[in-house]
Amino acid sequence: MKVVLIYIMLCLIWGSTWLAIRLGLESLTPLFSAGIRFILASSIIILLMKLKDIKIQKDPLSVKLYLLMAFCSFVIPFGLVYWGQQYVPSGLAAVLFAVYPFFVALFSYYAIPSETINASKIFGIIFGFAGVVIIFSDNLVTGDFSLNFAGMGAIVLSAVMQSVIAVSIKKYGHHLNPLSMNLVPMLIAGISLSIIGFLFEDLSRLKFDSNAVLSVTYLAIFGSVITFTSYYWLLKRVNIVILSLIAFITPIVALILGWIFVNEKLLSHHLYGSLLVLTGLLWANLGNIKKIRNLKILKNQK
Repeated sequence: MKVVLIYIMLCLIWGSTWLAIRLGLESLTPLFSAGIRFILASSIIILLMKLKDIKIQKDPLSVKLYLLMAFCSFVIPFGLVYWGQQYVPSGLAAVLFAVYPFFVALFSYYAIPSETINASKIFGIIFGFAGVVIIFSDNLVTGDFSLNFAGMGAIVLSAVMQSVIAVSIKKYGHHLNPLSMNLVPMLIAGISLSIIGFLFEDLSRLKFDSNAVLSVTYLAIFGSVITFTSYYWLLKRVNIVILSLIAFITPIVALILGWIFVNEKLLSHHLYGSLLVLTGLLWANLGNIKKIRNLKILKNQK
């Protein structure tokens, strides 16, 4: 039950971060705001680690994982997505990033034999991806195709990098505490993105108003500290393919919140696509549902 509740929480919070980012970008530049977000998040993690008396693991494997996560999970992927979205419609960007579960399944199949990839998971991924395509079918391609193509490549590369890191942490990061696992990568990412934003973005656009403060604070506490710590906690306990399917659910949450708070349209194809995504998620979990049912039967027989 704890695993299920945390999984649902991740879907809801990460789905809400799109709206928080959108509101924040009315006052802040993308990379600079992302940098401030991660610096604030890492500062909060430092306080939590001191309160809980958790030490940073400094063995060679941990240091390698910290550096790998910092640049291949935060700095480069965030940079690629922000750059790519200059040329790619947001709907197409969501569809492209939804290839993430496919690559997680592929890499985990070769790197972690114990992570079973059965037919139900494969069909679940396919259904979920089809649902995301339907949801964003009304704004997939616009503008200059050559720029679209470069932006598309950047977003897909970001998804591939994220999938490699997820599989690597699943395989090698069992000894890492979820808080210390986040601290060093987020701090490096925060400093790096802030410097890049300072050097290459138009900082005259910056307005530190209530939108900016609320957005960065929400994204730091809920969208970074709580979610990434919970995600790495789940990564040790849940099949990585099932966990990666969060990427299909967050667009649905984002659509609903956009409809509620900023009067965005919720159309019939959004509902059909969402239904297909949820069907895919249920299908992918058929194996787990059967296991739970069999365990209950055995328990009752005893």
